[in-house]
Amino acid sequence: MPNRFSIPLMLAVLFAWLGASPVARAQWETKQISGRDYISVDGMKKFYGFDSIKRTGNQLLLDKVVVVKNPRTGKPEKQGVLMKLQVGSQECLMNGVKFVFSYKVEDQGGRAWISRIDLTKLVDPVLRPNYIANAGNFKTVIIDAGHGGKDPGATNALGTEAAYNLDIANRLKRMLSDPKLGYKVVMTRDTDRYLTLQERVQIANRVNDNAIFISIHHNSGGSAARGLETFTLSPIGVAHYGRGLNASDFQMRAGNSHDSGNVALATAVHGSLLTLLKEPKTEKSYTLDRGIKRARFSVLTGVKHPAILVECGFMTHPYEARLIHNEAYRNTIAKGITAAVMKYSKAVSKSPAANP
Repeated sequence: MPNRFSIPLMLAVLFAWLGASPVARAQWETKQISGRDYISVDGMKKFYGFDSIKRTGNQLLLDKVVVVKNPRTGKPEKQGVLMKLQVGSQECLMNGVKFVFSYKVEDQGGRAWISRIDLTKLVDPVLRPNYIANAGNFKTVIIDAGHGGKDPGATNALGTEAAYNLDIANRLKRMLSDPKLGYKVVMTRDTDRYLTLQERVQIANRVNDNAIFISIHHNSGGSAARGLETFTLSPIGVAHYGRGLNASDFQMRAGNSHDSGNVALATAVHGSLLTLLKEPKTEKSYTLDRGIKRARFSVLTGVKHPAILVECGFMTHPYEARLIHNEAYRNTIAKGITAAVMKYSKAVSKSPAANP
């Protein structure tokens, strides 16, 4: 098994793979399951040029080895792309980054099938970010510090979510504003003040330049709940995470014009954070990966730019509450997002967009 790139370099590996050998123009094999269109995983392997597909019980591994230039040494080396699926599960791992599908992987006739909407709206943008239209060439980042003013968000004995959100947002602004990076930063709030969700959307949509939108939050739940999760807007016909479908899920929202860019941005940010939030000597993660999920949060539905919402840990978990209160942790979150913005920019600007 080849050595794997670290998570934040996953997109660079995929560029090298897709740029070096064009994917086969396979005819997709489709099937109707429970009234939805599904694509065979065998066809997906062929289209994206995976070297092999192995199935053990309900687990499927799709593997690809590529030769890429090591960013530190400049020398070519073998690296790998590994995609893990499980029949009966909505979870997918791509080089260690967890994604939550809209629908379970199905088994029909002894073969595995993935829903068409998960393939087109999640898998394809991650595997082929340079095919995403109207996502590159941005130099403006809109940072949204969740809650504020009369709305403290989640609270614990150490502090308030609103204050932690703002602290990370201000650190992120300073990093992205570095003249060497050249980004313009727009803040929805830079002080402890209250904004409605609609006001946040209006601030973002007044930006007419190409831009991306990152909303920063911290989670709450039961005392055992912990970990990072990143949300993008649910595509048309896909429910809010953890909720059944309703009529409003079939309405086109402003944010749906960037479904593919949303997922690629989430991949870069989520993967970068998971990689940096580790104990340096042991490589043990400080947190858990709760995955990249789809939801219909108001700030995601209304914003006209590629947009994500990042939950940076649980205020209600005893250990993570102390982590969040630690200045070094919040600084690492800001560093991870800064690195991810640059990776995303490179990813979607790799080559002129084209239709799959």
